[in-house]
Amino acid sequence: MYIPPSFAVTDHSMLLDFVDRYSFATLFSQTDSQPVASHLPLLLNRDAGYLLGHMARANSHWQTAADQRVLTVFHGPHAYISPSWYAAQNVVPTWNYVAVHATGTLRLIEDRDRLYSLLQQTVVKYESPRPQPWLMSSPESEFLEKLLAAIVGFEIEVDTWEGKWKLSQNHSPERQERVINGLRETGRPDELAVAELMSPSRDTGSDAR
Repeated sequence: MYIPPSFAVTDHSMLLDFVDRYSFATLFSQTDSQPVASHLPLLLNRDAGYLLGHMARANSHWQTAADQRVLTVFHGPHAYISPSWYAAQNVVPTWNYVAVHATGTLRLIEDRDRLYSLLQQTVVKYESPRPQPWLMSSPESEFLEKLLAAIVGFEIEVDTWEGKWKLSQNHSPERQERVINGLRETGRPDELAVAELMSPSRDTGSDAR
């Protein structure tokens, strides 16, 4: 990923927090000179430094990605930036966004108990905030076994993390404030999220601003 120094985020804990929050990712690999991508929710094991996920067995991506180095892209909020907000001449439109790239080796999880544990962790992560969480014990055991047979689990041992917070750091504080105000005036969720990330009170963990 192209990352100018002013947009680089190197705080490891901050990158992991982002991945944990924006956990729906795009997994890329290469096969026979062709790129392949799948869109999947991924779990983060912070202590071990790897990602966990699963995909449909009918998706041939798992066969070609096994034991390969793969790229996983996590996208955060993003927003169009109007040059009118700069209140200056000779400026152009741009896009502000936050993204994290994780690169590592994908290994298949073929053990039935580990696969079940992976599903259990996934359900807990996404169901626990709900008032009445759905439980893995809800389906009948026969149905659950068919489900386990229809998916393939995997883990990605991540060796490289990259973070890019492109949030107008290359503009003056005055321009940044005008952009924040312009984003807030739209009232749309992504624009409001980008405005919050741009707020001077937020620490981006960047090498430079």
